[in-house]
Amino acid sequence: MSSQRLYQIVKTFLNFGLDKMVPPGLLPWYAKAGRASLFWLRNKHKDKTPEQRFRLAIESLGPVFIKFGQMLSTRRDLLPPKLADELALLQDKVTPFDGVQAKELIIAAMGEEVFEQHFKDFELTPLASASIAQVHTATLLSDGEEKDIVIKVLRPNISKTILADIKVMSFFAGIVARWLPDGKRLRPKEVVEEYRKTILDELDLNREGANAIQLKRNFEQGSEYDKALYVPEIYSEYSFINVLVMERIYGVGVGDIETLNQLGVNMKLLAERGVEVFFTQVFRDSFFHADMHPGNVFVDATDPADPTWIAIDCGIVGTLNREDKRYLAENFVAFFNRDYRKVAQLHVDSGWVPANTSVDEFEFAIRTVCEPIFNKPLSEISFGQVLVNLFNTARRFNMEVQPQLVLLQKTLLYIEGLGRQLYPQLDLWQTAKPFLENWVKQQMGVKAVFSKIKANLPFWNEKLPEMPDLIYDYLKTSRENQHLQTQLMQTMLASQSKSNHRIIYSIIGAAMIIAAAILLS
Repeated sequence: MSSQRLYQIVKTFLNFGLDKMVPPGLLPWYAKAGRASLFWLRNKHKDKTPEQRFRLAIESLGPVFIKFGQMLSTRRDLLPPKLADELALLQDKVTPFDGVQAKELIIAAMGEEVFEQHFKDFELTPLASASIAQVHTATLLSDGEEKDIVIKVLRPNISKTILADIKVMSFFAGIVARWLPDGKRLRPKEVVEEYRKTILDELDLNREGANAIQLKRNFEQGSEYDKALYVPEIYSEYSFINVLVMERIYGVGVGDIETLNQLGVNMKLLAERGVEVFFTQVFRDSFFHADMHPGNVFVDATDPADPTWIAIDCGIVGTLNREDKRYLAENFVAFFNRDYRKVAQLHVDSGWVPANTSVDEFEFAIRTVCEPIFNKPLSEISFGQVLVNLFNTARRFNMEVQPQLVLLQKTLLYIEGLGRQLYPQLDLWQTAKPFLENWVKQQMGVKAVFSKIKANLPFWNEKLPEMPDLIYDYLKTSRENQHLQTQLMQTMLASQSKSNHRIIYSIIGAAMIIAAAILLS
C-alpha cells in the first residue's frame, strides 16, 4: 500500500469531516491520538450534510473511488436511504487522457500495419471518457466497405491504480467493520471484495466483447421481444484485452427526455419495452446486462412510434440458474398476490434462508414490511424497492448474500428508474405480471414436462443403442460384486469363528487355573 496515497485519502476524509461520522465513544485512545496529531487537517465543509460530504470526498478521490461510490449506491440493502440517494448523484465525468497516447496504445495492441491498413479518420479528441477507459471515433475499412466505429481503450496503468486503491479500501473497510455501530451489518469487507471482482472483470475488454456478442445473439432470435433491444456489432478480430472495436451507434441518450419528446417518441411504449427487455434477459436468456445506467442506454428514435433500446458497455453481466429463476418468478407473483406465506416458504425451499427458519415468523415479518406498500396504487409501487424490502427482511433471518440477486436488484432499480423517468405513470407490475405468470406456467405445467422430454430426446436417442450393453455390464458387475461380497462374508465369518474359539479356550484355561488354585489352597 502506498503511504503517499494513504495519506492523500486520509487527508481527503478529514478535510470533508468524515471522521465526525464515527461516534467518539467508539474510537480507541490510539485512534483519537492519531486524529489529534493531524490537527492541521480540519473539516472544510461544515455547511454540508454528512451524506453530501461523503459523496464529495469520494468524488475528489478520482475515478476508482467514483466507480466504487456508484456501485455502493446500488446496495440499498446495506446503506441508509439518504446516503444511497446521495451516492446515486455521482457522475462518471472523468478528465480524458491524451489522445495521442490513446492512439499509441491502440497501435501497440493491434500493430501499426493493421491500424494503417484498416483504420482512418481516427479522432484524437475522445467521444466519451469514463473511469477505466475512453472512446475514440474512427472509420473501419473492411471488405471494401467503410464503417463508422468507435475504439474503446483502457487508461494507461489503470490496473496498478485500481489494485492499489482497492488495498486502501480494504484497509478502511476493516476499520469500518470494527468501529462503526453498524459495521458488521454493513459487511464492508464483502462489499469491497465484490467491487474488486466486478472492476477486474471490466479490465478485460475481450470479456466485454464476448458479453456483447452473446447479448446481441440472444436478441436476434426472432421473438416478439427481440426488436426491443439493439446491441452494437463487435469486431473481435481487431479487439484485445485493452482495446475494443465496435459499431458506432447514433441514438438519443435515454436521460435526454426533452429531445425524446421533441422527436415525438412513444414514451409509454418505450418504458414498457424497457421492462420487457429486463425480464426477457433474466427469465428467457438467464443472461442480463447488469450495468444499465443512463450513460450506457440510448434510444433509436428513427421511427418515433416504434422506438428501440440500445445497450452498450457490457462489461458487467449477471446470470441466474434455473432454480433461482423459478423461485424468483414465483416470489414476485406470490408477493403481488399478497401470498406472504408462499413468499416465506419459497425463501426456505430455495435455501436463501436457513432450513430451520420459522416460516410463521418469517411470514409475519414480510407482511409487516410489505403490506403498507399496497396502500398505494400499483402504478406507484416501486418494484425495485419491493425486492430491497424482501432482501432486508430475509437478512434479519440470516439470509446469505446472493451475488446474482444483488446484480439483479441493482439492474431492476436502474430499469425501473429509467422507465418511470420516461413515463411516470408506468405500471411496472401490470407490464411484468403477464410475462412472469406465463413463464412460471411454461416451466411448471404439463407442457413444460413434454418440452423437457423433447429436449432430452437427442441424448436418449444417442444412448439407446448402448442400453443392452450397459444393462449386461451392470448385471455382470453386480453378479461379480455379489460373489465378492459372499467371499468376504465367508472370510469374516471364518475369522470370527476362530476368534470365538480362542475366547472359549481362554475362558476354559482361566477356569482350570482358578480351580487348581482353589484346590491347592
